[in-house]
Amino acid sequence: MAGDDLTASESAILVVLMAEAREVLNTELRQRYGLDVRKPQRDKLTRLHYVASRKSGSTYALQLDDKGWVRVQTELDFTLRGASALGAALTALHGNLRDRVLARSGCATLTELFALSDVRAPAPTAAYEPIGSASEPAGPLRARVVSAYRALAAEPGAWVSLRRLRPFFADVQRDDLDDALRRLIREEGVTLVPESNQKTLTEADIAAALRVGGQDNHLLAIGV
Repeated sequence: MAGDDLTASESAILVVLMAEAREVLNTELRQRYGLDVRKPQRDKLTRLHYVASRKSGSTYALQLDDKGWVRVQTELDFTLRGASALGAALTALHGNLRDRVLARSGCATLTELFALSDVRAPAPTAAYEPIGSASEPAGPLRARVVSAYRALAAEPGAWVSLRRLRPFFADVQRDDLDDALRRLIREEGVTLVPESNQKTLTEADIAAALRVGGQDNHLLAIGV
């Protein structure tokens, strides 16, 4: 996003973590890619909420954070002095991945494309009435919400934060997604609740909350 002043190396870190789509140790990044995410880069990307990091033994575990998934949907600058061919290759790859490959994949966002399990909405059936608008390009919005939940939940009925769910819908207007969630929670076996320990809420959790019944709700469960 304009104003974050990402360097070519920092942009490349986001792309590597996008491709991994999981929490990965910095030591593994060094072994697999020769990439060492140093403290200044880690601190900056964490401060921007592009990368989530935590101490793990003598190293750090890193993964693309929610805002990071949104950031890789936009243009990144890979211009690196003395390595113009490498920068051109990454720029071409990332740009065409967003502009051409994503459109052909059936996925709506890069979050869906790189998810470790398939989160694309299934074809509509008579079992439910789609609640997405007719113009919603990736299929019924309800089905996409359920599929994204299943990709994130460890098991049916597990709690999934809206902070983790919303990046799967970077292409959807927030009001439309909120309306879809409000309709979904009317169904049997679907629950939306506030975080019981409010002290654990981050700014991202607060921003992702959905207000229902006069209170902000943060956690979704399907199949309870």
